[in-house]
Amino acid sequence: MEEFRQKIADLLIDRLPELSKGDILDDIEIPPDKSLGDFAFPCFKLAKIYKQNPAQIATNVVDEINENEFFEKIEATGPYINFKSNLTLLSSKTLQKIQKQKEQYGYDDEGNGKTVVIDFSSPNIAKPFGFGHLRSTVIGNALSNIYDRLGYNVERINHLGDWGTQFGNLIAAYTKWGEKEKLREDPIDYLYELYVKFHEETENDLELKDEGRKWFRKLEESDETAVKLWKWFKDLSLQEFERIYKKLGVSFDSYKGEAFYDDKLEDTVERIQQSGITSYSEGALIVDLSAENLPPCLIKKKDGATLYVTRDLSAAMYRFEKYKFHKALYVVGVDQELHFKQMFKVLDKMGYEWANNLEHIQFGLIKFQDGKMSTRRGNLVFLEDVLKKAQSLALDIIKEKNPDLENKEEVAEMVGVGAIIFGDLSNDRIKEVTFDWERILDFNGETAPYLQYTHARICSILQKAGIALEYNEKHIEQIQSEYEKNVIQLLASYPDALKRARNVNKPHIVARYLLELAREFNRFYNNCPILNENEEVKNARLIIIDSVRQVIVNGLAIMGIKAPKQM
Repeated sequence: MEEFRQKIADLLIDRLPELSKGDILDDIEIPPDKSLGDFAFPCFKLAKIYKQNPAQIATNVVDEINENEFFEKIEATGPYINFKSNLTLLSSKTLQKIQKQKEQYGYDDEGNGKTVVIDFSSPNIAKPFGFGHLRSTVIGNALSNIYDRLGYNVERINHLGDWGTQFGNLIAAYTKWGEKEKLREDPIDYLYELYVKFHEETENDLELKDEGRKWFRKLEESDETAVKLWKWFKDLSLQEFERIYKKLGVSFDSYKGEAFYDDKLEDTVERIQQSGITSYSEGALIVDLSAENLPPCLIKKKDGATLYVTRDLSAAMYRFEKYKFHKALYVVGVDQELHFKQMFKVLDKMGYEWANNLEHIQFGLIKFQDGKMSTRRGNLVFLEDVLKKAQSLALDIIKEKNPDLENKEEVAEMVGVGAIIFGDLSNDRIKEVTFDWERILDFNGETAPYLQYTHARICSILQKAGIALEYNEKHIEQIQSEYEKNVIQLLASYPDALKRARNVNKPHIVARYLLELAREFNRFYNNCPILNENEEVKNARLIIIDSVRQVIVNGLAIMGIKAPKQM
């Protein structure tokens, strides 16, 4: 808990004047073994300062610290100073804070006055929302929510794929084969059918490719018919995307995609050239990055065409001018690592100090077990098909486990969608994820259904108790067991879990925290009677489990996952 960390810094600052309070706070750790204590301060960096062994420094510092109400024990263990919290005080402060703040528990104002721009999801319009966009979408959403909880002003940007020659091809396909009624009935599937048909037909009809190029030129020249069709396709796509995003608990502040920057590219190229970092190679405009051990960054082709990186450079300049961001994150797969290294380096060479505040939040691929997916259509797996299948499988499980549940379909959607999201976010984003239906829907595994079931179990206990919860210091004094203490220590560390996730931009830290909290609750539940205890102990334990319930709700909400009260 932050208050205890602050107290440690206050105790050490007078004894370690060479360090600032911020330095001390940054170095405080959580010991890997709970028997060592709740917090630890390493003394390694002090060895050079004091010309002493770190273990001796730890002993000397502990000898100078007087007893403190926040900690029942402060001792040196090798090179570490370990702090064991006063259980009663920790329980009181933690539980009282959760009961008072409820869904705002974990919020902080560290980001006050700072804007963070997060670019994520970015599907292509006029195509179904592919399963491949899931990782960027849910990782970006979770990071947005984490930064939001920590007081930052978050700008969520969906950089849509809404420009390029493929739209000329699609317009050509629609004008040749399109039917207005079919488009209105099922816009995305129908546009995708036309897109696939166009590419199949070009195998035997080379003139069709010319037709596609002709329509894209018309679009670039603002031809009324081309622009009207393009806008229609885009509007229909956004309506479908919004439906998917709503299921995933995702929202955006901006849908400015590639098309938005089309009229800004000439100015962008001019600004790059004026910075004096460009040269020509075989007629193409480049920025030489050999000094940075990178290939040259191609800004403009020999024929004058700009590239994807040119648009990204334009977007970065526009976003800084608009938002004056503290940090800008790009949640894009690891395969684009070189692209972002080149882009960031070009901006740095142009003299923009804010280029150092750009970060590529890369992630590994997601694949299905054995490489198979029954809902694959053509060469694309539709995300909506995956969500529907997850919901259907969840409904089957619920019908088997709780056939009398009234709102089965609604709960099945929460469980199915939650399973898909958590199945991704419970993994370190940099690793590849293998998607396994049985694993992600396991009610006893490291899954969203396990967390949701834990939440529902707590709701059931609270309902059976049939009393209004009321925080009482006298009741909190009844907390004595190790099981209770372990749960409370975890509850106290929830705000720290959010900050650790923000430090490395990895939402899986929050996911793993929630799993640990649920496991610790279940140990407590299996070893500590609740409803059959005396009133003071019962009330204290009800406050504990209600606090667990609240933190599970808060943590799942960060990921866009809902927690049903019954399952």
